[in-house]
Amino acid sequence: MMFDLMVPDPMVPDPIVLELGDDFRLRCWRRGDEPALVRHANNRKVAAQLRDLFPQPYTPTDARRWVDHARDVDPQTNLAIVTPGDEAIGSVGLIVGTDIFRRTAEIGYWVAEPFWGRGIATRAVRVFSEDAFVRLDLLRLFAQVFAPNRASARVLEKAGYTLEGRLRNGAIKGGKVLDTLLYARVREDPAPGEETGQTRPTPPGG
Repeated sequence: MMFDLMVPDPMVPDPIVLELGDDFRLRCWRRGDEPALVRHANNRKVAAQLRDLFPQPYTPTDARRWVDHARDVDPQTNLAIVTPGDEAIGSVGLIVGTDIFRRTAEIGYWVAEPFWGRGIATRAVRVFSEDAFVRLDLLRLFAQVFAPNRASARVLEKAGYTLEGRLRNGAIKGGKVLDTLLYARVREDPAPGEETGQTRPTPPGG
């Protein structure tokens, strides 16, 4: 697939823009993000900490499929992490539960290797979680990380998530059996840095 044959989305205001500070932000995925997505996602170090559903190698076809999928979901549950220059360098998103779990969602995220260690993932998870509780009227968000991945665990901790348990032999990645750590945050939890007595906005009908 040739990227230069793709027509970028018209430059219209994004329905969702969440500021992360330092001019980094979250916005909806759009056509034209594919080259940056391939450039940053086609990295074994990134894929090593994600589920096998995340392609590796990451091809232009994979990028187009992802962007089309993310754009078609309504309401939006997957946002691009973008630089001040509007380059997509990662993603944060949800898998919303069904039936009795319909107000629960699993959160996932990744950031391109050149931007590791700058607090961008923490800010993205924190801001996105706050938005999801209100915009999607969710009660609980959770995430599972590989136990050896201390950096990802710290992202969740600093974003206000609590360790709820260790799932022994919970996953197989790269041919290795690994424990996973279960983190969660519920809507009643105070936001990181939030003083006692402050509350987040109440969702419509919530």
